[in-house]
Amino acid sequence: MRPSARLRCLLACLLMIAAAAAAAASKPQAPPPDRRIALTVDDLPWVQLPVVSTESILDGHRRLIAAIRRADVPVVGFVNEGKLDADGQPQPARLAMLRDWLDAGAELGNHTYGHSDLHAVGLAAYQDDILRGERQLRPLLQTRGQAPRWFRHPYLRAGRSAADKAALARFLDQHGYRIAPVTVDNSDWIWAAAYLRADEPLPAGVKPSAKNDPQRLKARLRRDYVKYMGRKLDYYERQSVALLGYNLPQVWLIHANALNADSYGDLIAMARKRGYRFIGLDEAMRDPAYQRADAYTGPAGPSWLHRWAIGEKRPAGFFAGEPSVPDWVLNLAQIDSE
Repeated sequence: MRPSARLRCLLACLLMIAAAAAAAASKPQAPPPDRRIALTVDDLPWVQLPVVSTESILDGHRRLIAAIRRADVPVVGFVNEGKLDADGQPQPARLAMLRDWLDAGAELGNHTYGHSDLHAVGLAAYQDDILRGERQLRPLLQTRGQAPRWFRHPYLRAGRSAADKAALARFLDQHGYRIAPVTVDNSDWIWAAAYLRADEPLPAGVKPSAKNDPQRLKARLRRDYVKYMGRKLDYYERQSVALLGYNLPQVWLIHANALNADSYGDLIAMARKRGYRFIGLDEAMRDPAYQRADAYTGPAGPSWLHRWAIGEKRPAGFFAGEPSVPDWVLNLAQIDSE
């Protein structure tokens, strides 16, 4: 009996599907993206110093150091030496905090003495603050056979003119420093401010509830913060591919604060789940993309990927889609905007 028209059509479709599958299988598969990332931590030994007492932050510091040891990934911490002082005198307990970082396997770099804003203080004062930022750091590293070699701009503000940028680059080179750029920029400082406020006493007249319970609120902040950071990694990977044609070894910035002390391991696990492998800053900087000129002279401190895109005069649409801090976190942090 001859097959019906419907059966003939079905057989033809199955043959087409099989042929397409065979053709797809015969094509070489595209390699997975190169997902390498260097982790850096700013504002050592602790963001809130010197405003708060050493004793008030030691527990958070110890949690962060323990998390760094457990994670066992390369990390560079950037020191503000002004945070070591109280009443103009270095505090041994705060210097010991830097030793903890070294003992945990971290490398330490210079982030200026007073977290100076180059755009506000000018080049000469900024250079002085860089040298003040190594008075304790350089001899500390010498005891380990090391020297400070990485510099990170506070606020990621790197100069309002090409002349200032060139002069600063010469100054840093003369003193043995390389600029540590940032590609995965983010607003962890806002999340960290909300995290601290979650522990504050409730305003008068507000009754305790599950919604405002500090432990529940902090758990939600940690959970949503890690998701936010994952979206940042995805965004800057897409930006790199769009600009360069590949995912460069990324450089990730976070800060020495209580939120990251409690989230460090989860951040590492999240990045690894996405296929990222943690590398040292040296390895990341060997990528040729980092030889590109930083042409950005605006007032902000954007990712180096965006600086390069601005230098290429990419249209405004190129920068669209960057994840933002949710309103509820901004409100809890009592910060108007990023």
